[in-house]
Amino acid sequence: MTVSIVAMTAAHVDALMPHEREMFGTEAWSANAYRQEIADTELRHYVAAVDGAGAMLGWAGVMVIGETAQILTVGTVPQYRRRGVARTLVADLLQHARDRRASEVFLEVRVDNDAARALYAAAGFTEIAVRKGYYDRGRVDAVVMRRDV
Repeated sequence: MTVSIVAMTAAHVDALMPHEREMFGTEAWSANAYRQEIADTELRHYVAAVDGAGAMLGWAGVMVIGETAQILTVGTVPQYRRRGVARTLVADLLQHARDRRASEVFLEVRVDNDAARALYAAAGFTEIAVRKGYYDRGRVDAVVMRRDV
């Protein structure tokens, strides 16, 4: 499967929304929130992973302010998981952070999301803290992860 990374557009937002709700439940972003995020090209970088036919495989976003970057979201359409899509998206976000001269990247991930934690660990992130009650309206903790760029 060929995976290409492209700048996220409003059409990608429409394509990802059914998956956003399914995958992120109470933490799902609205289409309007995504549109506001992709409109801020000064601080934010949002991308979509697409196949050769242009079908949405995944999406991701990062914010860079000064020397610090924050990965804001990474999602892979369920039928395309375990095929390197998220790994490719994270690599793009890290490259963007380097290009913007960030020196460190942070993210939060649900404590019960073992697959995502393994993905980020493989990408060089280390767990540095826990945020109690960060997800699911206070019911699930977040692990804060960090890596140098």
